[in-house]
Amino acid sequence: MRIILGSMLVAFSIAMITFDWSELGSQPSGASLKRIQDSTNYSVEKGRFVNQVNYASAKPSQENKLSWKMIKDWVEPGINRVPAGLLPEVAPDFVAFVEPSADLKVIWFGHSSFLLNIAGKIILVDPMFSESASPVKMFVKRFQKPVVMLEALPDIDYIVISHDHYDHLDKETIGFFTNREVTFITPLGVGSHLKQWGIKENNIIENDWWQTVDFGPLRFTATPANHFSGRSGADANATLWASWVIKSDSHSVFFSGDSGYGSHFKDVGERLGPFDVAFIESGQYNENWKDVHMFPREGVQAFKDLRAQRYFPVHWGMFELSLHPWNDSVRKLYEYSVLENFTLLTPKIGETVNIDKPFKNERWWDSLALANTGGDSLVRR
Repeated sequence: MRIILGSMLVAFSIAMITFDWSELGSQPSGASLKRIQDSTNYSVEKGRFVNQVNYASAKPSQENKLSWKMIKDWVEPGINRVPAGLLPEVAPDFVAFVEPSADLKVIWFGHSSFLLNIAGKIILVDPMFSESASPVKMFVKRFQKPVVMLEALPDIDYIVISHDHYDHLDKETIGFFTNREVTFITPLGVGSHLKQWGIKENNIIENDWWQTVDFGPLRFTATPANHFSGRSGADANATLWASWVIKSDSHSVFFSGDSGYGSHFKDVGERLGPFDVAFIESGQYNENWKDVHMFPREGVQAFKDLRAQRYFPVHWGMFELSLHPWNDSVRKLYEYSVLENFTLLTPKIGETVNIDKPFKNERWWDSLALANTGGDSLVRR
C-alpha cells in the first residue's frame, strides 16, 4: 500500500510540473452558451447537459465507489492490456484514396480516428495524432507512433468531432489545422475549445442532437449518445457529446462516438437508417462504466438496431484506457460475426477499405496476444 501511495505521490508531483493548462480548452460563453441553455438536452437546473436516461451508476453504489482495489488494478500492470509488439501497419496510399470514385472508402488510424472519402469529399473523424491522450504527456501514451504524420494527410474538407474527451479532441492535432480551410462539425459547445486553440469561428459548425447541416452532396446529422463530457473537473458536461450520421446521395455512414448501449440506437436506425457501415465504439469498457461504454455483445446489438450492413469497430487498438486485454473486443466481435453471420471490417492501421467491395479480414491481432487473452473462445477452431 505504501508503495502504491508513494508512486501516486511521485506521479502527481511530476504531473503538476508538466501539466499543459491550455489543453483544458475553454468553456462556452456568450451566444454559444445561450444556445446551449436553450437546448432540450441541457438541464438549466443542473447547469449541464444530460443523457436521455438517468443512470443507476450515476449514483454512489458499492460497485462503483473509488476503492483501493480499483486504484491497485489501475496502477499494477494487467494481463495483455498492451500489445506484445508493434501493431501491423500499411502505409496509406493517399493518392489512390482521393481519386474520384463513386465508392465509399475509409482508412483507420487506430482508436476512433479515421478518414472517409464519401461523395468525393475527405472527412477526418476524431483525429488524435499526439503521443498521449492526456494533458500530462507521461500518461495514456499511444501503443506506437501514428502510421503517418499530419503533414502527409491529403487536403481535408471536414473534421467531425464526437465529444471533448482527450482521446477524441486533441489540442496538438487541432493546432495543425489552424491556418487551413477546414470546416469543423461538432456537438454544441465543443467549438469553444477550438476557438481557444486558434480555429476561426466561421469554420466551426455546432449541432444539437437531431440537427442537420448540409454541405453540397453531404448531410451531417448529430444524433444521441449515452456518455458525458469535460476536460477538467470544473467543466463536467458543459459541452454536448454525440454520435453522427453522414449521408450522401449513394451512401450512409453512422459513427457512434463514445456511448453506452441504449434505445437511441434503434431510434437512429428507424429514423435515419439503414447504413452502409457503422463505426461503433468497441473497446475501453468496464463494469463501472457500463452506462457510458459498450461491451462487445452490446455493440453487436447496437449494430443490429441501427440496421447497418457492416460493423467497423473503433475505440480500440491504440490506448490503454481500461482493464481488459487490448484485443478483447475485436477477438469477441470476430467470433460473434462468425456465429451470427454479419460483416465485420478489421483492417490494419493505415489500410484502405473500400466499403463497396469485399474485404478479407486477417486475424492480425492474435499474433500480438500473450498466452492469456481473457476468456474462452466462442468459436471452435
